[in-house]
Amino acid sequence: MSDATSPEAGGLGNDERRLTPAYRPSQVEKQAPCQAGCPNCGDIRGWIGTVAQRDKLGLTKEEAYERAWRMITDVNPFPSVLGRVCPHPCETHCNRAEHDEPLAINAMERFLGDWAIEADIPLPTIDGEAGPEWVGVVGAGPSGLSFAYQMARRGYRVTVYEGREKAGGMLRFGIPDYRLPPAVLDAEIEKIERLGVEIELETAVGRDVSLQELKQRHAALYLGIGAQAGRGLGVPGEDGPGVWTGTEFLSLVNCGEPVDPGTRVAVIGGGNTAIDAARAARRLGAEVTILYRRSRTEMPAIEHEIDDALEEGVELVLLASPVRLERQPNGDLATLIAQRMELGEPDDSGRRRPVPIPDSELELPVSAVIAAVSQAPDIRGFEDLDQDGGWFLTGNGGAVGDGVWAGGDALGLGIAGMAIVQGRHAAEALHARFRGLAPPEAPENGKRLVGADEIIMEFHETRPPALPERLSPEERLAAPMAEVSGRITEEQFLAETSRCFSCGSCFGCSQCEMFCTSGCFTKLEEVGPGIYFTLTLEQCQECGKCVEVCPCGFLEVN
Repeated sequence: MSDATSPEAGGLGNDERRLTPAYRPSQVEKQAPCQAGCPNCGDIRGWIGTVAQRDKLGLTKEEAYERAWRMITDVNPFPSVLGRVCPHPCETHCNRAEHDEPLAINAMERFLGDWAIEADIPLPTIDGEAGPEWVGVVGAGPSGLSFAYQMARRGYRVTVYEGREKAGGMLRFGIPDYRLPPAVLDAEIEKIERLGVEIELETAVGRDVSLQELKQRHAALYLGIGAQAGRGLGVPGEDGPGVWTGTEFLSLVNCGEPVDPGTRVAVIGGGNTAIDAARAARRLGAEVTILYRRSRTEMPAIEHEIDDALEEGVELVLLASPVRLERQPNGDLATLIAQRMELGEPDDSGRRRPVPIPDSELELPVSAVIAAVSQAPDIRGFEDLDQDGGWFLTGNGGAVGDGVWAGGDALGLGIAGMAIVQGRHAAEALHARFRGLAPPEAPENGKRLVGADEIIMEFHETRPPALPERLSPEERLAAPMAEVSGRITEEQFLAETSRCFSCGSCFGCSQCEMFCTSGCFTKLEEVGPGIYFTLTLEQCQECGKCVEVCPCGFLEVN
């Protein structure tokens, strides 16, 4: 980031802006780092600014809320869901972290998503004639439903085929209720259905209908089958009772099926599925130990979810990997034998490779073992499509074969936000092909990233971010499926939007107009986020004061 915003790359730091003797200003919108960090590439700065600047825009709170929510749902039909489960990489990139703490973007997205559910606001449609094409979707997970939504809002007929008894995919069957209440997921799926999307449940490709039948029925197919098949450990003693994969265990728990892991559970893995499985087992009354073969630094799980698991009494054993499971004469599990590891050189993932330490075995008494080491797609029924080791291979826009597109975890494991954006990109590409249009371009293409050194931090007072109320560890275990994290209040939400720096975009602070002695800046009658003043340079005296006082990095040397 520092290279991209250095003077050599076209940006001016605060010191250099003040020392430059003479230059002419230019209004240049730049890419905000929160948007660069978001896989869904939504206009985060724009929707936050719509609420923060509502008085300048002449909007009521409710009008600003709805406009902001529609900006989010232009790219993501699940703001309430992602506001709960996304690891929010957008916040990691926030320039505000250099001043106090990053914006609570996830909490704000959740607030708007919940508000729209309660206000029963319908998802937005796109004007224009779609055409007669009937599109099929396989899999009602986040990627398949995102694709279905984007096609339906353009007016296409869409039918989704889902092998399970409910829609939602891993959002429903892989994330525990205490993180994502089913009612929230149901509400946002219902909004998609209201656009005319048909969802045929308990209809599996290869069992109830063939891929060839669907290809003949539809003008195009989108495959969002996910990767819900968990992989085993590959160690002796694994076959038998008391051993589940992470996805299998979570699905049983989420569906309310009877599952008894006993009193001592070992969970193998360091990702989100491992953490969710461990916390779910803890809520069933078991003592739980997570074994992970690397250090905590390398754990891919969401950091605060790891902290929550530890608060709830889950034990974390690092640098250890199972080598075998030992059973009692009746077949029940008895002991997990693991080996200590040390970190060697980085492997293909960029993380340091775990290397076994000779003669370092440890024993853990166990009643159950949950293997949450990896997942893979179930490609039965899709064998004729391009794939590599069970993962679909796609071309431009997600094409995986003639008239067939794919996205989500079937291409490679990722977060829900990535699955949603892949569904959207495939829909945009397919719509362009159907209508003979040019392929769409990303709205941020060509925009330079604005860095923290281009923001005048002292323009803003230091303020902590909005933090929702959370259940204590004791309350969580007493009410196992109660949602752990609450929603921020409306007062918190409004205060949090005002913490945004509006990096790289004008937010109407009027600093440039007030400090210009030549009358170069004229306030517009019709304003909007990023659009408040015109700039006329005929009278400019090149004093540079406007650039010096612009707090958001919108003005730069011409």
